[in-house]
Amino acid sequence: MPEPLATLEQAVRQQLALLDYPAPDWMPASAEGVLDVAIIGAGQTGLATAFGLRRQKVGNIALFDAAPPGGTGVWTTFARMRTLRTPKHVTGPDLGVPALTPRAFFTARDGVEAWDRLHKIGRADWQRYLDWYAAVLDLPVRHEHRLLEIAPAAAGPTVLLALRFATPEGERVIRARRLVLATGMDGAGAWAVPPPFDRLPKDRVLHTAEAIDFAALAGKSLLVVGAGASAFDNLAVALEAGAGSATMLVRRRRMPRVNPFRWMEQAGYLGQYHALPDLLKWRFTRHIFELNQPPPQESWNRVCDDPRFRLVMGAPVEAVREAEGQVVLETPRGAFRADAVLLGTGFVIDHALRPELAPFARQIRLWSDAFAPPPGEESAVCAASPYLSDDFSFQEKTPGAAPLLPRIHCMTYAATLSMGLSGASISGMKYGVPRLVDGICRAFWREDAERHLAALRAFDLPELTSAIPQELPDAPDATE
Repeated sequence: MPEPLATLEQAVRQQLALLDYPAPDWMPASAEGVLDVAIIGAGQTGLATAFGLRRQKVGNIALFDAAPPGGTGVWTTFARMRTLRTPKHVTGPDLGVPALTPRAFFTARDGVEAWDRLHKIGRADWQRYLDWYAAVLDLPVRHEHRLLEIAPAAAGPTVLLALRFATPEGERVIRARRLVLATGMDGAGAWAVPPPFDRLPKDRVLHTAEAIDFAALAGKSLLVVGAGASAFDNLAVALEAGAGSATMLVRRRRMPRVNPFRWMEQAGYLGQYHALPDLLKWRFTRHIFELNQPPPQESWNRVCDDPRFRLVMGAPVEAVREAEGQVVLETPRGAFRADAVLLGTGFVIDHALRPELAPFARQIRLWSDAFAPPPGEESAVCAASPYLSDDFSFQEKTPGAAPLLPRIHCMTYAATLSMGLSGASISGMKYGVPRLVDGICRAFWREDAERHLAALRAFDLPELTSAIPQELPDAPDATE
């Protein structure tokens, strides 16, 4: 290991020791083999949540990720941008520990001058930072564990979740008191192949969130649907791999230019949005969802001067068909044909599409169940969002019908309407993760309050240890 990074790791340990107050453990011992918290997903949000829980002395935890070592998160899989969109000075995973900040890592690795020259952090470099973060904190990640089912465990004094995983050694069941879903953008639904594209053969439709053999697209013509960051990034990779041509069809008549996330990156919104009344939450988030984000300037620059690239605005796809060995997309701007379609159509929030949530998806309380927007302010995306408690936990639509739901904490992008930027957001981690951790600790404290009260009543550690008389001498006679 380079000496500067070794020195930085020493600083991490020293700073954590300096901040280690209060130090005593407070969680009651769990039954053998029972975790206090299971975290699904060992990407950036899952790792930061595990660190936050440990700092609050909730140490009986584990992270579970379906990917093998080196493959967690999106940064080395289907994220295809060159750099993060987030400003390089962002903090969050560090949870206030200076030596754990991205800046500390990159400065130690590359030097101060390299950091000063850096415009934005590279995508692969961000994953290297996260790998270092997990290693230096020795976080308990269990790889190649794919969650199959959430069920109630055998009855006992404490309500438990039974989590069934697929692993290389076969299925296994882990019991836990609480569960955190840190499963990313699509963690409350799925990446969408919307109509009418679902009528086309699978090998003709490529979604930006799936594995794509870009080399196989060399010399081929492409139609790109969508104009967000992922659409541009995947288009750029396809052209760089030798695609013959690419036409981007955009529903809107004008390309968005304003990125609401830059406005959102302020202490007021990030720190206090969660405390707003429902009507204001709805209005803020509906506006943000409808405004959409423009592609980053860097993503636009990768393709804008390429003669193989064509941009067609005001061209929503109305129908699809195959003709003469090609895909044909019908739009108000005419028919366009190509060898394949690249979809940057994002994801949908639909808990029934998640195998682990599907059995009780209908019992998850949604915003459509809890809130009626004023006429003219409807939003299908907002209505489908889960209506979360202040600790990010699901609520039951019908009280008592699914008692496991309040023990499941939704730290996915679907938490945005209820809690603001938090899950699956680098920008929101600084505020969202501590709120989640605080909520979990509060739930444990309430649940175990009688045990803590008994421990207080039994507490008999003397603080005054000097020798003192066991009996007071008789008082002198007042008449003497």
